Amino acid sequence: MTASPAPLPPDLAERRQRFRRLHASGCFVLPNPWDAGSARWLAGAGFQALASTSSGLAWSQGRADNHVGRDAVLAHLRELVAATALPVNADFENGFGARPEDVADSVRLAIDTGVAGLSIEDTTGDPARPLFPLAEAVDRLRAARAAIDASGEAVLLVGRADGLFAGLPDLDDVLRRIAAYAEAGADCLYAPGLRTREEIVAVLAAAGGRPVNVLMGAASPWTLPALAALGVRRISVGGALARAAWGGFIRAVEALADGRFDGFADAAQGASLNARFGDAAAGAR
Repeated sequence: MTASPAPLPPDLAERRQRFRRLHASGCFVLPNPWDAGSARWLAGAGFQALASTSSGLAWSQGRADNHVGRDAVLAHLRELVAATALPVNADFENGFGARPEDVADSVRLAIDTGVAGLSIEDTTGDPARPLFPLAEAVDRLRAARAAIDASGEAVLLVGRADGLFAGLPDLDDVLRRIAAYAEAGADCLYAPGLRTREEIVAVLAAAGGRPVNVLMGAASPWTLPALAALGVRRISVGGALARAAWGGFIRAVEALADGRFDGFADAAQGASLNARFGDAAAGAR
């Protein structure tokens, strides 16, 4: 017998408006939990919003990134929304369909999970043709925009230009896509893989004043104040927190396989975890 999904929180409209206000000025960090526990810990740490991570979810299920089906992703999003009182932005991959109407259908289902925002990538999943041609990518984003508008919900749409992340080092193409996605109705723009000040500034200019998300998924000399000074509105970390957790796990496992127990030296205390989750679970209800 399949368990019924958790009921949606009653304050979704307020969460969505709060999420939009975060994009209006300043700069905030949008960390990426991979399950309810990591979401609750982040909420307790004082962050103002959360974003899912497709890679973190996939690894938690013993799968590679982009190998979790739409139904499982939708169930995961509903779980994250129910876990805390924070707005949640969905890493919604490429919308789970090639055709604009497929993307629109997926977006409608994502809205029903209670998310406050969602991103649509321009990736195809085909290594021989990593990106949708620009015209197709724009049509897919417009379909997402239309689905959100028809819902009457204030869900924020993020347009992703994934060329750099897909191993295509063509910044000019990324900039064309960012400008086109802004024109197509994206509320926020995102080009993962930016490294230099010049690249970030160029994307900010191409976005035409719309908020820009920058990915900081690895150790970097960048800081939040430095990115904020450029005009970046939000900073996400993708699967980096999940990779950090896996890194600690792998190191402990390697020590254990050698017959040693020093891999647990930096392990969190069970009492502190129980205390945090007890408080966070109460606050989420």
